[in-house]
This record gives sequence, C-alpha cells and structure tokens, in this order.
Amino acid sequence: MSATAECLFCRIVSGEIPADVVLATDDTVAFRDVTPQAPTHVLVIPRQHHRDIAALASTDPGLAGRLMADAAQVASDLGLEEFRLVLNTGATAGQSVFHVHAHVMAGRDFGWPPG
Repeated sequence: MSATAECLFCRIVSGEIPADVVLATDDTVAFRDVTPQAPTHVLVIPRQHHRDIAALASTDPGLAGRLMADAAQVASDLGLEEFRLVLNTGATAGQSVFHVHAHVMAGRDFGWPPG
C-alpha cells in the first residue's frame, strides 16, 4: 500500500515528523511513543501503509511476520525479558492511528492475571 499524506506514521517514516527511533530496517521503523503507557513504550510500524494488522496479514503475511520479529528484536535490544506486545485493530479496540503498529511495553505491572 502507498503512504498517505495525512497518516501520522507515514509522515514519521518519510522523515517529515521527527521520532526517537530505536530500530530501523528495510521494512520497519521502531520509535518511542510520545504518550507512553509504560516506562518502556515503543511502537513498531511497517514502512508501507496498511490500515491494521488484519489488512497487513491478508495483503502481505511475510511483512506481518517481519513486524513481529522486529518487535521482538526491539525488546531484546532494550534488554527486556518480559514485555507486553499489543496490536489494536479498530477504533473500539483502541486503535487511534490507522497505520498498523505494534506496541512493545514494559517496566510496570500490567495486572496479569486479572482480578
């Protein structure tokens, strides 16, 4: 899919908007979230624009796998032994930027198991 001019993450990929990049590959970019929900909160995105993980998986399952591998690489590079990996699909599931992204989060108790 092509980049869209109004997509925040496409603008980060293009360099139009600066980001605190922690990993950049041919396929993905990982950068620190500007509104972190945990002490460590990094977003991992494909350079190509795909609306969400469902769209990416159906269009390019290989890239979906590389996104997951790069998210795991970010965790490893940051020395994380335990972390949360989250992908939201759709507004009611918490997705606010409609360019697929994985959240790598760590450094706090996420309350598991619930209750």
